[in-house]
Amino acid sequence: MTKRHNRIHYYLANKGMICGEVERPATPAEEARAFRFSRIVESGTPAASDALLEALADKMAEAAPDTDSAIPAGFTYLGQFVDHDLTRDRTQVGLGTAVPVEDLVQARSPALDLDSVYGEGPGTASSAAFYQADGVRLKLGTTKSSGPPATPVATLDLDGFDLPRKGASGPAEEARQALIADPRNDENLAVAQTHLAFLRFHNKVCDRLAAAGTPSAVLFERARETVVKHYQWMLRFDFLPRIVDPAIVTDVFSVGRRFFEVGATGFPTMPVEFSVAAYRLGHSMIRDKYDWNAVFAPGGAIGDFGTLDNLFRFSGTSGNLSPASDLDNPIDGPFERLPTNWVSDWTRMFDFANEGVPALAPEPGHAVNMARPIDIRLTDPLKVLPLGSFGARGGGVAVPAAQRNLAFRNLVRGRMVRLATAQEVVKAMQDAGIAITPLTSAQIIGSEFTGLPQALRDELVTATPLWFYVLREAGLNGGKMGSIGGRIVAEVFHRAIEGSRISILRDPFFTPTLGRVANMFRMTDLLGIAFDGAAGELRPLSQNAPRPTPAQMQPAP
Repeated sequence: MTKRHNRIHYYLANKGMICGEVERPATPAEEARAFRFSRIVESGTPAASDALLEALADKMAEAAPDTDSAIPAGFTYLGQFVDHDLTRDRTQVGLGTAVPVEDLVQARSPALDLDSVYGEGPGTASSAAFYQADGVRLKLGTTKSSGPPATPVATLDLDGFDLPRKGASGPAEEARQALIADPRNDENLAVAQTHLAFLRFHNKVCDRLAAAGTPSAVLFERARETVVKHYQWMLRFDFLPRIVDPAIVTDVFSVGRRFFEVGATGFPTMPVEFSVAAYRLGHSMIRDKYDWNAVFAPGGAIGDFGTLDNLFRFSGTSGNLSPASDLDNPIDGPFERLPTNWVSDWTRMFDFANEGVPALAPEPGHAVNMARPIDIRLTDPLKVLPLGSFGARGGGVAVPAAQRNLAFRNLVRGRMVRLATAQEVVKAMQDAGIAITPLTSAQIIGSEFTGLPQALRDELVTATPLWFYVLREAGLNGGKMGSIGGRIVAEVFHRAIEGSRISILRDPFFTPTLGRVANMFRMTDLLGIAFDGAAGELRPLSQNAPRPTPAQMQPAP
């Protein structure tokens, strides 16, 4: 059985061992190429009890109030895309198996360098298949016509609106798999379409540089540098201040890090406090359904929402790209490419109208989808994950119900690696001279857990799982990550940008040139380059919707 999300391979800095099914010293070659996990805070607290983790997970994944944050929903899946750019574990142990967080290798560079898109580059055997024949541009896929007739565009095959897929050249169970550097970016339709946007953005940047006279011999590297720097700028100024208290972001990027790899140089590591806890914030932002496009929306051609179940279904990793299919059967249904009627309407996932392009407001009767607030509640479909989302399809092994609960899986991962408790992290930050007001016992318990047995309440307030704590903190901080979770996230982003081979922090003269506003680059700018808004590509199924003029989509002079 193939495993993905329950892999916990870590290569801990300064330990020098590779641990998997067999422990052994790292070879010199492994030492040289290993991407490292690290631990900021050592834990001396006994592991959390089964009873506490089960009680927390059950309550966290109950049906939550249908409330909006101020964050457009597209940032939920941009956040997932970024997570896959930073970290990927490979441990082949079952969920719940204790794993020493020592000397285990991860498969993603802990730098914000888009290796999840570029792989190892067009000149390498491992990644050449992701590139077009010119060895510069990235491959794109074509959707499959699907109808209904009331939406004429859906009856067409749309070139460049799906991820490239393996197709019939391989085994049937692989035909629907995306031909991309990180298959996790086809785990749900929203992150798959986000990955597609980055493929298209790279290709459009290549076109612009080539038109400006960039020699073909250096075109790929120039394009990658341009793309990565604009990506990092967008994360720093558009994404991070939406999910983290902006005062923390400003402090970290102006004063510097005070908690994680302070003063470090060279290649960064990936702390488990981030990967297993603080950056799992996006799970609470997921909605159970979206006003997805002109077909799957209230009053749409089919009159249905884009449900979370269908976002999994119309992917090649968790689903099978086919309507009304058995979600846990990877080859059920007739489609081997994304049906055209499921392409994204980006104007419903990001707020173009409030960022300078009023012609790209959602059509009358529709609105920009907003993410759920960052807090301890997860939308209840996440209580029963599709088997493909964690690599359990086709193995013939029954998965216990608790292990399909995303909240339970996250909490157990923290225990597997003996993650420090929130109280231990608070003390470590205070010892580092960072002013923090810890949450009170009453704030940690909240209204949801007053009915817990006294022993579990005592455990929760004295040894709070870090993931639960940072979400609770965000919920009490207006839906933004606060003094503990926000600092971990901001400092790791800072280090991941600083340590990237291409880095805006090491290029003080860089300013973005591709944004519609001078010295700014937002996700809406990236999408506006990747997709031709004036030609209707940002919402191709809404053929009667207003379109911006080409001039409105151009970068600032």
